[in-house]
Amino acid sequence: MATASVRTGASVRTGASAGVGADVRVGADGRVRCGWVGTDAGYERYHDEEWGYPLHGDRELFEKLSLEAFQSGLSWITILRRRDAFRAAFADFSSDIVARFTDDDVEKLMNNSGIIRNRAKILATIANARVTTRLVEHDAGALDRLIWSFSPDLARDAAPDAAPDTAPDDKHESPRLRRVSLAELPARTPESAALSDALRKLGYRFVGPTTSYALMQSAGLVDDHLSGCWRTEADSSATTRSSSPATAPAPAPLPLP
Repeated sequence: MATASVRTGASVRTGASAGVGADVRVGADGRVRCGWVGTDAGYERYHDEEWGYPLHGDRELFEKLSLEAFQSGLSWITILRRRDAFRAAFADFSSDIVARFTDDDVEKLMNNSGIIRNRAKILATIANARVTTRLVEHDAGALDRLIWSFSPDLARDAAPDAAPDTAPDDKHESPRLRRVSLAELPARTPESAALSDALRKLGYRFVGPTTSYALMQSAGLVDDHLSGCWRTEADSSATTRSSSPATAPAPAPLPLP
């Protein structure tokens, strides 16, 4: 029987089950998690309660998009530890409020030690808030629908010539194909490149294919929990993902603010 290494804190033990990820870790509570979590309690909660769960809502996705942009070039734990400060600084990511931020507000943010004081990212967040406000002003849910139109599962179902992932009479009941190591996780995909292009055409900034894929992972458009992680066992009804590019059309570009 194949074996896999399961990290227990700083030590390593041998897992006896085939298909158990090589990069999973056993926490102090006995739960097996994806190895990127480490031992930080806040990171464990984020992994258990947020990462990979489907997230909906224009405000919620604007927040996620903004924080992923601030994370660019940094570790996510750096952003997670400052999330409450970010929410306070950016009006709980209410796009219509952030869209009205002035130069004085920018300077206040640059002097706020609780957030990442990167002027380009701060200006991008304000510009993105203006795009979001105009996008959803007369069409609530437009940002949600745009982002979720690039879900690989939705792309598979929308493609008439795509080969079925499962038997026709059992399309949504097959087990998901899970990756077993962190090295197998992609940094970008055709869907994230397509999402990035759609966002950029609307005027969004700091939304490259890699940042877009991080958004897709955290907002649950894809589920990249590794084989052996307790979250994969909890998700027993998931279906196998397709890697075909998204085909849903994006809204027409808005004039830059």
